[in-house]
Amino acid sequence: MTNAGTTVAAAQAPARAVRLPRRRGVELALIVLAVLLSVYGYCAVGLARTGTVPPGAVGYGAGLGVLALFAHIAVRVRAPYADPLPLPIGVLLNGLGLVLIYRLDLETPGDRAAPTQLVWSTLGVGLFIAVVLVLRDHRILQRYSYVCVVAALALLLLPILFPAVNGARIWIRVAGFSIQPGEFAKVLLAVFFAAYLADNRNALAYTGRRVWRMQFPTGRVLGPIVTIWLLSVGVLVLERDLGTSLLFFGLFVVLLYVATGRTGWIAVGLVLAVLGAVAVGRVEPHVNGRIEDWLHPFATIEAGLGPNQLSQSLFAFAAGGFLGTGLGLGHSILIGFAVKSDFILATAGEELGLAGLAAIILLYALLVERGYRAGLALREPFGRLLAVGLASILALQVFVIAGGVTGLIPLTGMAMPFLAQGGSSVVTNWAIVALLIRVSDSARSQYDGQEAP
Repeated sequence: MTNAGTTVAAAQAPARAVRLPRRRGVELALIVLAVLLSVYGYCAVGLARTGTVPPGAVGYGAGLGVLALFAHIAVRVRAPYADPLPLPIGVLLNGLGLVLIYRLDLETPGDRAAPTQLVWSTLGVGLFIAVVLVLRDHRILQRYSYVCVVAALALLLLPILFPAVNGARIWIRVAGFSIQPGEFAKVLLAVFFAAYLADNRNALAYTGRRVWRMQFPTGRVLGPIVTIWLLSVGVLVLERDLGTSLLFFGLFVVLLYVATGRTGWIAVGLVLAVLGAVAVGRVEPHVNGRIEDWLHPFATIEAGLGPNQLSQSLFAFAAGGFLGTGLGLGHSILIGFAVKSDFILATAGEELGLAGLAAIILLYALLVERGYRAGLALREPFGRLLAVGLASILALQVFVIAGGVTGLIPLTGMAMPFLAQGGSSVVTNWAIVALLIRVSDSARSQYDGQEAP
């Protein structure tokens, strides 16, 4: 009788509310580790080159640590349930990028990029803090989707008014100051795509005509977003910024697939990408040259003209072996003018080896995975699409750049997130991490205090 009464009472007792752990201590510990690893790399470069610890090691470590600490405090105050991994990963990748650029600066004393990159990194962390503190709810961005797309198109058009740099009109240069507006435009377009597809996902998935086992939406629904995408890609083709054009195309296809759940869009995207690449490769001499370099990377050597950038990059990866030559002991500077930007991954591959390069790729993969996880955990479609879109931007950039410098695909001029020289790129990537932090906080906080089953 007692056992039965106890069982009934237990069944009628209210479920206990569960408080989710905030995990900010884990984040702080990982940030400390990221800063220490970055300082170790900085010291390793100095010891390899001069046999002494660089005089600026303490200042570098203190500066990076203070920036990371301020970012952590902002997350602790405004996004207490956020994923603890994106911020430390961003700190480590940014710190490693500064180390690699500083290491290459030692080979080019007349062209020092590390101090400028540190300034841009500071601005990027400042933007990260501002986004985390000011943007209390990511859903606010959905209200300004059309403002975002107008701003994105304006940013993409602006470089046309300025002279071309290395054959591409993607830069704005005024009084020695330069920015790349397309880097900011990709985030704004991700917001617009996510908002529009979230509002029209049912019409995109269940209305329209069926052709070849695929459900094609009506022009009224699909037309506006395709028009915006074509305008953005068309502008980039005119500016000869085909790397960012490929990025926008991939972002569009991924978000369309996520919004509709139809795998056919992936197939259509791949077919269109191949057709577009063939067409542009035949029409545009600059692109055709890169395709020829990809198909025949050692042709210049066979012709007695010496190695080109791609072949020199392949030599750098080969020289690195499994464990690398050690920071500061490689010869990737032979790649030439783009060694600090497009080809910085070759320096990492040569001096850190396959093991170090795999660790870097895994850091990117983990950052992308946490973005996808945050999006999948959300119950509302805009946040889910926004998180997937932002994470896909990082994933596509890493694939395009890593594939280009290793000879997997034709090379396109883009900056490796956080690692490569490029102020606009590092600022934009910190904004992406801030938005992923905000989305992950919303994803976990919606389950806090709920009743346990």
